[in-house]
Amino acid sequence: MTALTIEDVQDYPRPPALREVPHNVRIEFGGRTIVETDQAFQVLETHHAPTYYIPPHDIDAVLTKTSVRSYCEWKGVASYWDVQSGAAKATKAAWSYEEPTTRFEQIKGYVAFFAGLMGGCFVGKHRVIPQPGDFYGGWVTENLKGRIKGSPGTEFW
Repeated sequence: MTALTIEDVQDYPRPPALREVPHNVRIEFGGRTIVETDQAFQVLETHHAPTYYIPPHDIDAVLTKTSVRSYCEWKGVASYWDVQSGAAKATKAAWSYEEPTTRFEQIKGYVAFFAGLMGGCFVGKHRVIPQPGDFYGGWVTENLKGRIKGSPGTEFW
């Protein structure tokens, strides 16, 4: 099993940074693998678990755009997606930036998934824990330490 580097979420920058993920990312949903990629990006922001953005060509599921939108001061306007794989469907389970700010141009059209609405999300061989709270979409992995937003009073690892 490839080790993940220990990272303290307090050390992540604000404004957030974008970096390539050096590990394979996999998502399972509806009893099958719907994502398998080594071309994902992470957004790293102070006190947040990293958010993983997947290139659309590596997604094997039906994404249906919803009318829901939100605004991020750093990335711009997000669109939300329902995710379907076979008979399994999750509402507003993913989001993307169709016209991100210049700083985040590399994730234009890439899709992030709420780990808690999927069957399982993995970074390398490491299973993800969804970032606490129903607003945040970060993926908590065993290498993270520190206080993560959405989990008041909880220090991870």
